[in-house]
Formats: sequence, structure tokens, C-alpha cells
Amino acid sequence: MTVPVKVYTTPICPYCTNAKKILENKGVEYQEISMYDISSDERRALMQKTNNYRTVPQIFIGEIFIGGFDELNQLNQQDKLDQLLAG
Repeated sequence: MTVPVKVYTTPICPYCTNAKKILENKGVEYQEISMYDISSDERRALMQKTNNYRTVPQIFIGEIFIGGFDELNQLNQQDKLDQLLAG
């Protein structure tokens, strides 16, 4: 069983697309949340969780904020992503 994954995105972000491809290639189900669909209050709460991270994607594995595409890709290349996904 994998831990829940949330990916905050915008529609035309190439980094978002690439992050989703990494997850899809691993067979990971994830919840995609458009930054355009969240309220100002939700955005403020998200900024608190991410230490004011302002770019997309914003990726959470379980309750852990891992960062964006670069961090996800690095975890994958270092063979650490599967361990995080497994919990």
C-alpha cells in the first residue's frame, strides 16, 4: 500500500506534467489539485505547510512536503522515492 500523494498544479506547467509522469510511470495514484481551484485561505494554509514555497508543482507524500519536480526527480533517481511511497 502506498501513502497518499497530493500534487498541487497549474494547467500549463511543464514541471507539473513531468512530475505527474514520474508518478504515473511508477503506478502511483495521486490527487491533483489545481492552484486555481483553492481558496485564498487554503492557499495561505498551503504556504504555511510549505514554508512559503511559491512554485508548482507542490508535492506531498503523506504529510511530508517533498518540494517540486526537481526534488521528486532527484528522489526517483536516487532510488529513494519508492521507500517514501511505501511509507
